[in-house]
Order: sequence, then structure tokens, then C-alpha cells
Amino acid sequence: MASRARVRAPELIGKGGWLNTGDRQYTLAELRGRIVVLDFWTFCCINCLHVLDELRELEEKHRDTVVIIGVHSPKFVHEAEHQAVVDAVERYEVHHPVLDDPELATWKQYAVRAWPTLVVIDPEGYVVAQHAGEGHAHAIEKLVEELEAEHGAKGTLRRGDGPYVAPEPVATDLRFPGKAILLPDTGTFLVSDSTRHQLVELAADGESVLRRIGGPGDFKEPQGLALLPDGLVVVADTVNHRLRTFDPATGAIETVAGTGRQWWQGSPDSGPALDVALSSPWDVAWFAGKVWIAMAGVHQLWTYDPGTGVVAAAAGTTNEGLVDGPAAEAWFAQPSGLAATEDRLWVADSETSALRYVDLDLVVHTAVGTGLFDFGHRDGPAGQALLQHPLGVTALPDGSVAVSDTYNHALRRYDPASGEVTTLATDLREPSDAVLIGDDIVVVESARHRLTRLRLPEEAVRVEAVAHRTQRAATEVAPGKLLLDVVFRAPAGQKLDTRYGPSSRLLVSATPAELLVAGDGAGADLSRELELNPEVTEGVLHVSAMAASCDDDPANEYPACHVHQQDWGVPVVVTAAGTDRLALVLAGMDA
Repeated sequence: MASRARVRAPELIGKGGWLNTGDRQYTLAELRGRIVVLDFWTFCCINCLHVLDELRELEEKHRDTVVIIGVHSPKFVHEAEHQAVVDAVERYEVHHPVLDDPELATWKQYAVRAWPTLVVIDPEGYVVAQHAGEGHAHAIEKLVEELEAEHGAKGTLRRGDGPYVAPEPVATDLRFPGKAILLPDTGTFLVSDSTRHQLVELAADGESVLRRIGGPGDFKEPQGLALLPDGLVVVADTVNHRLRTFDPATGAIETVAGTGRQWWQGSPDSGPALDVALSSPWDVAWFAGKVWIAMAGVHQLWTYDPGTGVVAAAAGTTNEGLVDGPAAEAWFAQPSGLAATEDRLWVADSETSALRYVDLDLVVHTAVGTGLFDFGHRDGPAGQALLQHPLGVTALPDGSVAVSDTYNHALRRYDPASGEVTTLATDLREPSDAVLIGDDIVVVESARHRLTRLRLPEEAVRVEAVAHRTQRAATEVAPGKLLLDVVFRAPAGQKLDTRYGPSSRLLVSATPAELLVAGDGAGADLSRELELNPEVTEGVLHVSAMAASCDDDPANEYPACHVHQQDWGVPVVVTAAGTDRLALVLAGMDA
């Protein structure tokens, strides 16, 4: 067996303590003898949710040797609240121990730079691998098999039950509902009951359950709902990466878009709807004669045309950030809520804490929000107002929009006529959508597992303004030449796939753009020399990397191939004492 670099694993520290362990607190020493996989995640991050699903098979198959530990490392202030982490662990069906690390202590100890990051610790307590982004489950399983054999032979592997203790289930009619619409023929509500993997029809009171539709065999964490002109409801079947329709009259459910597999870079982004993969569709809306899809998983908006049966990418480049302009050149960051008017498609762009819209000329505009790292609760002129990870937007009769400002637990309002942002209601709990009913608005309080009816106020609620930046420490870099190294080592038993050209892709940009004098743009090499502008003292480097590796078996004419990809937004401060090399680990260990 090839020698493997090993670094002693730092201790696991988290002020919030442990979840899913029956209140027991663990140290690494108590896990000695097991293969430990640390999953650094935060619950706002769609890529982190993808990795949770990727790890489920590994978790089950190697349950007696592998302990997966989620290290919850928050980006937003709300995510540092302990109860919010408790809710997220249940909402996303996390079936392994979770360390709540609100101060990013363990994140810093392991020098993590991106959500999600996976770190593998061997049974003797040494770090043997690190992977950033999605698509690494196959490589980690191969490594686990190697470690099982190696430490089984050495006598250092300890098999048995892991530390996971399931929490007690809680009975409520809804469990973390996502979105809701009004069914006009009956005056009832249709709600996506996301954690129970079904739709629920509620009576006009918003409380009485009339029927439950589907289940895990039909839906997987459904979110967005939209009424089509023919009376059908289109459903964003998020974790199944599909669109389905539901007929309220007959109860029939039909798949209309998606293959059930997740879209990856290089896959077709248009074509017959049932032949094209989607990626975590989060919301849907009927706009300009088509179904528009908030494709949260790839930071884009797509469309589905029921008449032709075709899906197509419509806005966004798959780069994560906030860039306005023609739809094909714009950047989004996990768009999660849509609302259509005659001339605008409003977008709740969650990771940039922004309210944006697409006009009929297919140009993207930002109404509220500045970028990936600034958020808070501040009213006033839109140019300085702040939101915190909004998931929903609702058009109001006067041309303004209500924003479900999820992590501020508030309902906000933006008025395009005045350019002002106000607060309509507070003391909600993770509102994720809202439905207008006459003079009332019915809010989906996701973390209170209910719909809440509010009278639209004539005056705004006054709140104390607060602004935040992400807790991540900026990297100090030297002005001038900076070597960017994206570390990628093909996993054991695999090699880079060069049969059809370069097997890797690197895309680099900066905010502000003036930060980079040279080195931006796309290329195949994962190492690149950048030149930083000494006149710009701080900013963000946006790095997107992809590498493809295939099973290295000469006897197999059609080896299985695997795509590894990650986007980094690296806050930097330019200083003479800074480093002249920036290493970002995609897979492997930085030598």
C-alpha cells in the first residue's frame, strides 16, 4: 500500500455541544479505533445538503467502522443559534452526531476554507485526506476500504455501534413546511410538507388537514409550488432533482422534468425535459408563458415549457455571486424564491441576502443586497438596506413585494416606487414563503411548522438596525504575484480522465474586479499565477474548480468516472506581510 501523509487531528471543539448523541459529549480520543469523517457544513448551503445525501450510502454500508461527524460551522448569524442547528439536523434528516461550533473553533483548527469540506481521520487519530465540495463519496469509500484493511491487519481498527442516538420524534400536522399556494377552486391551501416528503392540503383556516398527497416514494423534500393555467400544480421536487405535476382534481402525480440525477458541469443544460438532469430546484413560478425554476443547486434560473416539453438554462452562469446584466452573464447565489408579475420575475437570492428581478428583456437587476458576505436587518433606502438569507418573495397588489426574510424571522417589504425597504412583521420563525389572501397575508413559518395569518399593516414595524459580515477570517495575501494552487490528487484506483481533452477546469474572478491585475478567466490548469493590485486593500477571490477522474482499470473499456467540483469565495486582505501562495484543497492533502 502506498505511503500516506498523516497529520495529527486537532481536537473537536464546539461551544454549542453535541447533537444526536443522547447528550453525551465526545473527544477524538473516545473515537480512537474508528474511521472518522468530519463533514464541515452549514445548513444554508445547498452544496452541503447535497453532500449529506452523498454520504448516506457510505454511512449505512460502513456503519460498524465509520463515524461521520457533522461539524456545523455557521455563515449567517442565525445559523449560530443552537435551536436553529437542532431544527436543521431534524429538517435534513441528519443521522449522525453533529458538533455545534458557532464560533468556528474547529473550522479554524482544521484550516477549512469552504463549505462543504470533508476530512478523513484514521483509527490512530491522524488526518489522511481532505476534500472540498461535492462528488467525493466514491473516493472516500475507497479510502475507507483501504483503512479498514490496513488497520484491521494492524489491530488498530475497532468495530461496533457508533455514537449516534436518534432524537425523539415530534408530532405536528406539518414538519418544516417549505412553500404554499392557494387553490382558487376550493379556497384551500396546498403546502409542501418538506421533511415528511409530501404535499398537504389544508382547509381555508390554514390549520385543518383535508388530505395528504404522496410520500417518500413520490417526493423527496419538495419545496416550490406554482399553479399552471390548466389547473395543474407544478412541484419543485428538490432532492429528487425533478419537476412533477399534481392534479388537485384527480390526485394524479406525474414527472415532467429531470432524470432523477443531479446536474454536473458539462451536462446538457437544455433539451427534452425528461432527458436533462436538474439540480435542487427550490421554487417555481409561471412567468412569460413558461415555468421558471429557481435552480438553487447551480445558482441559475431555468425554464420549462409545458407546450414543447423542453427545459433550458435561462439566467446565470453557475458562478456563485451577485452580478447583474444580461441573463446569460448574470451571477446568482442559491436562488430560492420566485414571484411573477406582468413585467418582472422577482427572485429571493438567498446566499447574497438579496432581492433581485428579471425583466421582460431578460436583464437581471438587484433591488436589495450587495454580495455574499454582507447581511443583517436594516430598513430604509434599498441601496443600504439589509436582509438575511431570504427564501421567499410574494407580489403585492400595489406593485411592491413582501420578502420572507428567513434568517431575520421577519416579513419585509420592498416598494419599487419609493425605493424603500420596511418591516411588516417580526417574531416569525424562519418564514420561507407567504400567500396573499385579500387584506391578509398567510406566512409559512417553517420552523414553527405552521401557517400564520397576518393582517397587512398600514405602517411599517420599527426595528433596531443591525448589520453583519460573515465570521470567516480573511486571508492575508501579499500584493503582486500570488500563486493559486488548487490541490487535487486523484483518489486511489483512479486517474485523471484525459481521453477527451483536459480533465480539469479553473475559473477565477474577483470582487471588486480591480483586485486582479492578471490571472482572471478560465483555463485547464489547476495552478495559476495571479497578480493582485496593491491599490486595492481587500476583496474576494472567486475560484471555481472541477476535475474528473476515472477508475484506473485497463481491463475495463468503460470505466466509471467521477466529477469533483467546488466554488470558493475567499475573502482576502492585501498586505505586505501576506502570503504569496494560496492553496485550496479540492481533494487530497496539500504537500
